[in-house]
Amino acid sequence: MTPEHKLETQLQHFGENRQDYHGAVVPPIFQNSLFTFESWEAIDAAFDDRTKNCIYTRGKNPSVSLVEEKIANLAGGESAKLFGSGMAAISAAILHFLQPGDHVITVQNIYGPTNNLLNAYLRRKMNIEVTYISGEHIDDFAGTITERTRLIYLESPSSAVFRLQDIAAVAKLAKEKGVKTIIDNTWATPIFQKPLGMGIDLEVHSCSKYFGGHSDIVAGVIIGCEQDIREIAVNEFELLGGKMAPFEAWLILRSLRTMPIRMQKHQENALQVADFLEEHPKIRSVNYPGLPSFPQFELGRKQMSGYSGLLSFELAMDDLSQIKNFFNSLKVFQIGVSWGGHESLIYAPAISYLKELPPEQFKNLGISLGDMRISVGLENGDDLVEDLAQALEL
Repeated sequence: MTPEHKLETQLQHFGENRQDYHGAVVPPIFQNSLFTFESWEAIDAAFDDRTKNCIYTRGKNPSVSLVEEKIANLAGGESAKLFGSGMAAISAAILHFLQPGDHVITVQNIYGPTNNLLNAYLRRKMNIEVTYISGEHIDDFAGTITERTRLIYLESPSSAVFRLQDIAAVAKLAKEKGVKTIIDNTWATPIFQKPLGMGIDLEVHSCSKYFGGHSDIVAGVIIGCEQDIREIAVNEFELLGGKMAPFEAWLILRSLRTMPIRMQKHQENALQVADFLEEHPKIRSVNYPGLPSFPQFELGRKQMSGYSGLLSFELAMDDLSQIKNFFNSLKVFQIGVSWGGHESLIYAPAISYLKELPPEQFKNLGISLGDMRISVGLENGDDLVEDLAQALEL
């Protein structure tokens, strides 16, 4: 494969030396825990660089390494490291940059468990200070950086309300101030957004979402420069044990083949659903960066080439029994907490946020009981609209 090949072709063939696997069009799964050596000298040499040699699958495995190479290539990074969950990847990335007493700037609507890691666990364990901002303006960041600021953590679009941050502007400011940056790019995926090319240091994903795409794996990945990924591999990855199993890596490899096609269909369906919801009298508002009415639509067009299938809307209902009736009346949309799979899902963020966050922080998120998050899947778009319509009429 050469750089001239487009991403769809790269995802089919990049990194696959089929002559090594007897011409098999699908690479084998190296479902083994260890690798043996012919001599003292051979295993001794392997230990000189554990990140490049297969010794024990908790460190490096050929099935996992192939997928890491493909993902790094897709995102425009030098290297990538797969983990056993999205939170394992996020935790490792954050810990890589932090020391006790450091200061972190992040946005108000980050993923709940990430918030808990920063604001509860690391604050308690490492005396980490966290400042939350809306992130919609670069001045929000510039006015919050202190001499203790070590990390800016982004999530664009952010959870629940899908606010955007100007990624290139934040990366530029951070570099000028000597501050590291991480972005959770799970929503857009590297198909539609490439933050590393905008100057971000590390990109993290829950591969359980669009990278997997079939709701049958839990995984995560960090993408970045060779030095950072190598240091993470021998420290946070190896010592905290967040390894990726060979079979799960193989499932991601399968899913990468269809990822561009799937993302286009997610986008097509989501735009159809968002248009319907925006015009419905029982809907107060719709949060979807792909709508021209979205307040940051132009910023989205500048830094994204497309939109995924996750969006939210607020019901024009305040009575909890009416809200529950709508929620429970859907037939095609299933009730579930995750997203990014082939199936369409609905969830009310208030259910978990009220359990995870203090009341004051929940209030600052701007989320009500009537806010619904939907993951628009790969079903027929007309059927999805009809399902929402019938539930809204009951």
